[in-house]
Formats: sequence, structure tokens, C-alpha cells
Amino acid sequence: MLHPQARALLDFIEARGIPPTHTLSPADARAFYRERRAATQPLPAEVAEVRDLAAEGPHGTIPVRLYRPLGSGAGPLPVLVYYHGGGWVIGDLDTHDVLCRELANGAGCAVVAVDYRMGPEHRFPTAVDDVLAATRWVRREAGALGLDANRMAVGGDSAGGNLAAVVAIAARDAGDLPIAFQLLIYPATDMRRGHPSHQANGQGYLLTSDTMTYFHDHYITDAKHDLDWRASPLLHTDLSKLPPALVITAGYDPLRDEGLAYAEALTAAGNRADCVCFERQIHGFITMGKVLDEANTAVALCATELHRALSSD
Repeated sequence: MLHPQARALLDFIEARGIPPTHTLSPADARAFYRERRAATQPLPAEVAEVRDLAAEGPHGTIPVRLYRPLGSGAGPLPVLVYYHGGGWVIGDLDTHDVLCRELANGAGCAVVAVDYRMGPEHRFPTAVDDVLAATRWVRREAGALGLDANRMAVGGDSAGGNLAAVVAIAARDAGDLPIAFQLLIYPATDMRRGHPSHQANGQGYLLTSDTMTYFHDHYITDAKHDLDWRASPLLHTDLSKLPPALVITAGYDPLRDEGLAYAEALTAAGNRADCVCFERQIHGFITMGKVLDEANTAVALCATELHRALSSD
């Protein structure tokens, strides 16, 4: 059964006539996503420090935001490099500010959020290039930022979960970017969109098939890119020797089955991968702790696993 709080949220959206994302221009969809977050997100938690910085990448400057948790002091901290969700089209540092603060305080680690370039202005694989460049910049600048480069995790939700999985694979292949953990929150892992949950959950649960097509077509320029592992990490031919992973899925999410499939593929390849499905929830729930109690449970779980993975004990 859909959680009653999730049902109430969906009923509210319908009653208010809130337009689906796929009916808006990318610019309007971005503004709407940014403006509506206050209705569902908790108030931003106090942290020790928030600093806006800039990384350099092959396509130019990449805005990033550094969070240090309460009580952290001046010593080097483990760090989560976080990539926001939003279908590679919407979302930014502000839409995920609350979640990054919660993860920093809960895990006792720094968080560096990355504002990568998005479609349709910047198509695949520009976002991949940006997040890889920003993550390498964090490692390179770790000493100056008070971070421990040897205790680094990557993570993200939805499109950001996709990018985190891709960064973990690319880092393994390049051998120049040790990553200790990957936090994959309802990640997109297969651009072909053929898993059964796409059909079962494609209408009526906030993220619809129409909206997924909208996101896909603004990001991917050629159908053959769906088979590129940088777009569909589930299709990489070798998923061995990757960092431990926590994969969070939602029962009423079109992406549910491909998240589970990725966790199973990681396990089959010899990695440690835990998969937890919040059976009564919808896509995007983890940022909605103001109206969905299970969102706060999910954040606490993510923070606990991050702390365990990045602990120096």
C-alpha cells in the first residue's frame, strides 16, 4: 500500500492543479522545482560552515558548495561528493541544500555538492565530464579545504545517483581517484527504461513516463547513447572491484527495478551492495521530510552508512 502521507501529497498536487514537469519549459521547470521545495522540505539545519566555491573542468567553471558539520572542528574530515537529482535537466545547489546539511550533520562528514551542467543546453556526456572533474578537484584541493582525500564517498539521488555510479566506475578504471563508498538513492541505471516498474509505476506517482521521456530527450541526443555505460551504468561489462554501495529504492517509483538490478549486479560482481526499498514511497521522497516521515528515516539510514564507511576507526 502507498503510504498515507504519500497519498495525501499526490492528492494535494492533483487538487491544486500543479503542472507536471514535462508540460513546462526547462527554464520554468527549474524555477518551479526551486520554488516549490519549501512546501515539502524541512527547514535547513544549522551546520558549522557553508562555503560556495568553484572547481575547474573541461567545459569551464563548476559551482560547488562545501558543508562542514556541527562540532567538526578544524581537522581534516571525510567527505561525500554529492550530485543532485532532477533528470539531468532541473535541480541545483539550492534544491538539495537541506539534504546535504542533513547528511553532513548525520554522518559527521563534509559534503561537497556539485552544480553540474544540464540538458538541453549541455547534453550527455557533459554532466559526466563535470562531476568527474569536480570530484577530482575535491581530491586535489582536499588539504586546502580541510578534507581527508583518502576517505571520500560519492552519492546522489535519481540522475545524481546515476552520476555517482558512473563516477565510481570511471574512478576505478582510471585508478587515480580512490572512493570508499557510493550512496545511490533511487538511481537511474538503464536508459532503455524497460524494467517492469516503468510500466507498473509510470503513471500516478509523481514521476511519470512522460516526465522521464522529457528528461531523457533533453539529456540524450542519440539513441545509441542509451547503451553507453556512462548513461546506463548497469550495462557496463565489468562491475567488479567497485566501492561498497547503499542503494535506496522506492516501491512506487518507475526506477525501482533498475535500482535493484544495479545492486544485484554489484553483488554478483563481488562487491558489497546493500539495497533497501521503502515499499510505500514514491520517487523523490528523500527530500520531502516535512511531509513524509519515512524521508527522515531514509536520511538517517544514509547518514549511518556513510559514517560507518568513512570512519577512521
